[in-house]
Amino acid sequence: MKAIVVGLGVQGHKRRAAVGADYVASVDPVNGEADFKSVQDVPLNRYDAALACIPDEPKVEVLEYLLGHGKHVLVEKPLCASRDDEIQRLQALARKNRAVCYTAYNHRFEPHYVRMQNVIASGALGKVYHCRMFYGNGTARLVRDSAWRDKGAGVLPDLGSHLLDTVNFWFGVMPTDWRVVSARCFENRAPDHVVIGLSGTPQIELEMTLLSWRNHFTCDVFAEKGSAHIRSLCKWGPTTFTLRKRVLPSGRPSEDVETLEQPDPTWVLEYAHFKKLCEAPAPADLSRDLWLQKTLRPLGERAVQVAGA
Repeated sequence: MKAIVVGLGVQGHKRRAAVGADYVASVDPVNGEADFKSVQDVPLNRYDAALACIPDEPKVEVLEYLLGHGKHVLVEKPLCASRDDEIQRLQALARKNRAVCYTAYNHRFEPHYVRMQNVIASGALGKVYHCRMFYGNGTARLVRDSAWRDKGAGVLPDLGSHLLDTVNFWFGVMPTDWRVVSARCFENRAPDHVVIGLSGTPQIELEMTLLSWRNHFTCDVFAEKGSAHIRSLCKWGPTTFTLRKRVLPSGRPSEDVETLEQPDPTWVLEYAHFKKLCEAPAPADLSRDLWLQKTLRPLGERAVQVAGA
């Protein structure tokens, strides 16, 4: 497969490295390192797929062009559009031309994310009562200095989309009745610290911030037969997965602890997954993207309101 990278920023450089020998060219309107300034300038016979590492605003237009010419597309999360029917139109276009339209959530390939999914699916924890996640980085100043990043709902679509997708990955659900627990603009114009919650079983709490000066991720899943915990990600390693088996009626649980210290494998693994999808394209299904859009839009409006942004 021959692939181009559209958008040669931080993510674009990571994707280009993951593509390896499949890489043929790059596109960026402002980066002088790129081979082309516009995706329309790239000869169609030079590539089969595109990795779109671009801001939200031009995504629909760029994807319409690529999918309309039967090119497979990996697009950085979230796949947002001004209207829901635009996502439905992209799905129809991909199906018509037998093209893959894949939204990238690379954390699904994090080793301990995969293990958490397997543990939950196995039933080893029994009924899951509560799940809480924290995702923080220290990019508040960088975001504030970016004209296109420090606006709208801020941290919510950026890090919150990852956390909402993780809920779908682990629990196989697409809940819509989220509420904003807290939203603040500590340093930025747009919300830079947000907490959202979901009632029911499991009860879920997701916290995201641009004000964690050491990048960090934590997850705690509490359940009927025990609990499971993740501390950090491979890119910030070491990362630890702890599985605890409940002792009845009470007492210190037994623990199974696995610690990994390795380079971030998610970019290469996700590209391999995308490439496999392209080998035998299934009808495009953007229902997850539509769910995320319908979920993030009202949450974002509420977060801006609560934060007074």
